[in-house]
Amino acid sequence: MAAPPLQVVAVPVLADNYAWLVYDPHTQEAVVVDPGEAGPVQAAADARGWTIAQVWTTHWHPDHTGGNAAMKAAGATILGPEAERAKIDPMDVGLSEGDVVRIGSHTGQVMAVPGHTAGHIALHFADDALLFTGDTLFAMGCGRLFEGTPAEMWANMERFAAMPDETKVYGGHEYTQSNARFAAHTDPDNRDIAARREEVDALRARGEPTLPTTIGQERATNPFLRAGSAARLGELRAAKDAFRG
Repeated sequence: MAAPPLQVVAVPVLADNYAWLVYDPHTQEAVVVDPGEAGPVQAAADARGWTIAQVWTTHWHPDHTGGNAAMKAAGATILGPEAERAKIDPMDVGLSEGDVVRIGSHTGQVMAVPGHTAGHIALHFADDALLFTGDTLFAMGCGRLFEGTPAEMWANMERFAAMPDETKVYGGHEYTQSNARFAAHTDPDNRDIAARREEVDALRARGEPTLPTTIGQERATNPFLRAGSAARLGELRAAKDAFRG
């Protein structure tokens, strides 16, 4: 008999971040991805009777690691990118390209996805069609290039685009309305973008998350996934950084 699917719960934290609670109903294990602050995450876990055993950190920025110390004090093991160990305190287990994370019988492959930060990682659960991207891939957007290059970010986009359409994408921020406005600006005749923008506006009007998205949706509507080259991605990223639409 197949194991029951993982449950993933969005926990809004800080101004516009998401932490992701991941739960295996078979083993009753729980993990949190990128707890920018501990309080809301712990409250969400407590409300469900879940005990958080692990923290999976995608990169060192404080809005993704701010709850780590409290999670560790409560008994969780902190995992994160080995390349950023010096910037993530506390961290127990370092992760690099090709490593594996586990929750119950479910395994996720660690992907090195530099660009937003130099050591950024993503976690791909291929058998579960789940992808945790931190600040690399957003709904209709990608992360700013604080520590990397357009070539690095484009390589990430190519890896993501090769995944099955049904892969659910869990990014780190609720940026989708702004991203949708920029996507419509760059590709005004794209009907998929127009329809997705309407859907996103309706979700936000109801106070609902726009994530997860899917690789299929992003392949149709994300300017950065559709850029076609590193040079074009760099142009789009610079334009988005300056965009006020």
